[in-house]
Amino acid sequence: MIKIYTVSFFGHRYIQQEAKIESRLDRLLHELITQKEYVDFLIGRDGDFDMIASAAIRRAVRDYGYGNTHLTLVLPYMKAYFRDNKESFLEYYDDVEICEKSAEAHPKSAILIRNKSMVDRSDLVICCISHKSGGAYKSVQYAKKQGKKILNIANEI
Repeated sequence: MIKIYTVSFFGHRYIQQEAKIESRLDRLLHELITQKEYVDFLIGRDGDFDMIASAAIRRAVRDYGYGNTHLTLVLPYMKAYFRDNKESFLEYYDDVEICEKSAEAHPKSAILIRNKSMVDRSDLVICCISHKSGGAYKSVQYAKKQGKKILNIANEI
């Protein structure tokens, strides 16, 4: 039976020092992909860090070619940009899912509910959190309460 190691990503909407963040992500992804039997990456699409992390994952999968990864975009509810461009999303991500719990919630609370669901599924949370506010910060605080392993790459830049 394959041991699946699940990793979720959270970060602030606006990110500075992108090159340093990409470099740190590249090293982390190399370690994960080469050391774990199978890695399931869970990611949103709500800001700069999500986009940087998605690109880094795709680059790592292409460069290492291990075939032991799965990249899942987790949406809080059906979004028009996905509905209108479904085929291109399915070409980029291995899977796109809509979180059931958050899809039924009020849109203002849906992202945090989706994030908590992602944390609950994760063995590791990789984040880029530099200030103590916002949805990403709240999600990482939830991960701490759940006893999840957390790597904040903002602390290493």
